Amino acid sequence: MRVGSCAVTMALIRLLTRLSGYVHLKQGLECLGASSQSTRLTLQRTVAHSSACKYQLLPDCLELSYGGLVMHFDYVWLRDHCRSASCYNSKTNQRNLDTASIELNTRPSKSRSDENNLYLTWPDGHITRYNLTWLAQNSYEGQKRSAMQSRILWSADIYSSAKVPSASWDKFMSCDEELKNFLNNLLLYGIAFVEDVPPTQEATEIAAQRVSLIRETMYGRMWNFTSDFSRGDTAYTKLALDCHTDTSYFQEPCGIQVFHCLRHEGTGGRTLLVDGFHAADTVLQQTPDNFELLSHVPIKHEYVEKLSEYRNHMIGIGPVLNVYPWNNEVYMIRYNNYDRSVINTVPHDVVRRWYTAHRQLTTELRRPDNKLWVKLKPGKVLFIDNWRVLHGRESFTGLRQLCGCYLTRDDVLNTARSLGLQV
Repeated sequence: MRVGSCAVTMALIRLLTRLSGYVHLKQGLECLGASSQSTRLTLQRTVAHSSACKYQLLPDCLELSYGGLVMHFDYVWLRDHCRSASCYNSKTNQRNLDTASIELNTRPSKSRSDENNLYLTWPDGHITRYNLTWLAQNSYEGQKRSAMQSRILWSADIYSSAKVPSASWDKFMSCDEELKNFLNNLLLYGIAFVEDVPPTQEATEIAAQRVSLIRETMYGRMWNFTSDFSRGDTAYTKLALDCHTDTSYFQEPCGIQVFHCLRHEGTGGRTLLVDGFHAADTVLQQTPDNFELLSHVPIKHEYVEKLSEYRNHMIGIGPVLNVYPWNNEVYMIRYNNYDRSVINTVPHDVVRRWYTAHRQLTTELRRPDNKLWVKLKPGKVLFIDNWRVLHGRESFTGLRQLCGCYLTRDDVLNTARSLGLQV
């Protein structure tokens, strides 16, 4: 067959593509006498272009170029994440498709794309439509490039210069926009304040419940304490406390901590706050090997309480730095030198290197320019991300009464998302 013009040739190619896909396209081009080397190479790689994206069906995965990203999707993953009505319930946001029923060697039989979507036809005839933006957002490459949660790393000067506003008690309790701004600050900086709260335990509980469910622990639902050493913990003294995270001896440390100083008749007692993520990032930038040790070597933290009224023995195990493995983003720091247990989970040829890494992190946490000192007073409620910000205090004199509680982290994030925050 002879073809007299390029336009006719391309029209036939498009027709053959629509009718029969890649195999018939190849056969049709051979019939047309299309023998250029570049054409043959293009056919062998099954490349498809549009103004929005470029993709090719490789032997083991689909390669997609879109939005400045080059992404790779296993075919089983693509079939498993079909969002058609038969595979996914959009009302409940739950999967209908039985993942175990997918053939592990499955591969699309046909494919096409337009400006916004990619379409794959599977061997059984099922057609899946993928939104290109959705694929980019949910690809491994997209997740690796982006943070799970926006944050601003800070030293004392950075936080002070930001002049982050406190929430007003009345608006905080009645206005969702005020609550949203408060949560946004808490997520960005790891700390946030509510001012003009009535100086009572009851009002503190109401403020906490506005944000999340309260997490009950062996310390109770709400705790109210002075320096009477009523519990087997240094917090129940007048001594200074170095920066630390709470409940490091839990398998899942408490997510958010709430503090309210109801009264203080004496001197001292300022609260110390340190951004643990800022310190961890410094270690990562300066000594990646130390960061690697702190994020992979598990150690124990332990709490033993043997009083007449309280009997508790808690053990939590995990690395000092918990990271997402795909991008090394720190999501939790577990640092408490008071409660760190015997190190018996680290082989002898790693121990010295672990101590070196721990020393570097400790040095960063204790740098004077990283220490934010806050004087808590009646009416000023402090919320702390206990997975990020370490707290401590200076020694004090006189009667100092604090109340507070822990919040469940999942429910804090749930509240934030329900208000439209991206977390």
